[in-house]
Amino acid sequence: MTERRSLLSGSTFEEQIGYARAVVDGDWVHVSGTTGFDYATMTVSEDVVEQAEQCLRNIEAALSEAGCTFADVVRVRYLLPDRTDFELCRPVLRRTFGEVRPAATMLVCGLSDPRMKIEIEVYARRATA
Repeated sequence: MTERRSLLSGSTFEEQIGYARAVVDGDWVHVSGTTGFDYATMTVSEDVVEQAEQCLRNIEAALSEAGCTFADVVRVRYLLPDRTDFELCRPVLRRTFGEVRPAATMLVCGLSDPRMKIEIEVYARRATA
């Protein structure tokens, strides 16, 4: 039987919308679209690079709870309302994923809160013994 469990970050969004920060399903870890909010204080920077850095801290916490690291990420999606912001975030994203080289997609779309400038979603596969 495959293990399936939901991981919660404490974000009020999870409660309001009804989702989990991540779902572990066997060896797979699906991390929801994660924004640059600091979930402890529910505050967000106005700077897109700072938001990207916070997104990655939030994702790292979920991956860690699931028994993974960024090295286990096989797929990443970047969602931004303003395509010109993506270039500003590239150095931060390269520091995190440059050695891992997951499959990646960047989409330009509206996000649910106008303060949000980037959202990042990842899929990881846990190493099996």
